[in-house]
Amino acid sequence: MEKLRVYFDREGNTLSVWFDDPKKEFVCEESDDDVVLVKDRRGRVIGFERLNYLSAKQRREGVSVPVEVQMI
Repeated sequence: MEKLRVYFDREGNTLSVWFDDPKKEFVCEESDDDVVLVKDRRGRVIGFERLNYLSAKQRREGVSVPVEVQMI
């Protein structure tokens, strides 16, 4: 894994984590409560999205979430 991408959408209150290039996204599949798996054409999981990431209290308090993290 060359790069792990982590994106937080404050307005949509979602956290997206990518293990591969987001451009390879082919299909999304709901996995569990508020978790969506993102797969490529071969059905390999290349990322996931966590819906309703922050609680209402955390959103009011302006909790900080990283925009992008690079793994070395």
